[in-house]
Amino acid sequence: MDIPRIDIAPFRDGTAKRKVADAVADSCRDIGFLVITGHGLDAAVLAAAFEQTRRFMDLPQEVKNQWYPDGPSKQRGYHGFATRGLAATLDSDIPPDLRETLFLGPLDDHLDNNPRHDDDPAAQNAYWPNTIPNQPAGIEGALCAVYRAFERLSAELLSIFALALDLPEDYFAPRIDRHFSILSCHHYPALTMPPRPNQLRTGAHTDFGAMTILAMTGATNEDGGGLEVAMPGGTWRGVLAGRGELVVNLGDMMARWTNDRWKSTLHRVANPATLEDGASRRQSIGYFMHPNFDALIECLPTCLVPGERPRHGPITAGEHIAGKIAKSHAV
Repeated sequence: MDIPRIDIAPFRDGTAKRKVADAVADSCRDIGFLVITGHGLDAAVLAAAFEQTRRFMDLPQEVKNQWYPDGPSKQRGYHGFATRGLAATLDSDIPPDLRETLFLGPLDDHLDNNPRHDDDPAAQNAYWPNTIPNQPAGIEGALCAVYRAFERLSAELLSIFALALDLPEDYFAPRIDRHFSILSCHHYPALTMPPRPNQLRTGAHTDFGAMTILAMTGATNEDGGGLEVAMPGGTWRGVLAGRGELVVNLGDMMARWTNDRWKSTLHRVANPATLEDGASRRQSIGYFMHPNFDALIECLPTCLVPGERPRHGPITAGEHIAGKIAKSHAV
């Protein structure tokens, strides 16, 4: 079994919506990962985001540290190398991840349309203002542009998901109009000292939200390493995404929504054999779709047959994400 590649353009232009939805449904049921083309995301917007974040990561450490978030939100601004560990979200005792990250949350004009949640600190954190660097020049515009591009694409993908689940195409629309999605710009530098035992570029985990859209500067290398997916049967398979392709995977919320008919699949970023080599440097930009903070994540009506019970109790998107983020910092 391999990671399916699906051209979603026929859904976007309306020429073959059902065919695309059925292909996506098969992939979500069998693996929970797919590689998409025909997505309409401007290559120049993505290239500018990679270039600007690479230049930011090359700044001196003391300069980058200026943009560590000073508020309670855990997913804003810059987080330094090996300060978070995603394997901990599955209660694994693994050393923190070999990467540094720049986070961006909902943009200011989006925040203006959200309730302030003055009586709920967790909700305030979800919609906390951004901490955006002003170095290098142009980075704020590049980050905001790519956030908007992923935001649009995620809404289109949820329309595909809805049709694939035999729901109205706009089913998820009222559940994402006040979303708190996160853009994560990850940098995997070459190392100056060996990793600790079992320490990876990113430890094995499942994603928290409804879905993730990922762009990468490097996939699996000849010497190993890169994004890997746990396949049926327990083997790890490297994910290759070429020019113009994006990786999409489901998160825990979509698995709960579908009563585990669709998979939130374990994945990791493995170490290449030559981590100290400058050629091992990699970047990725991921958009993690988190619905409205108060959106209820419970079994969808089309995912429960007569006599079957939901496998998961209802939970709000905000409650689910807050618990996962807290664990990722407990390293």
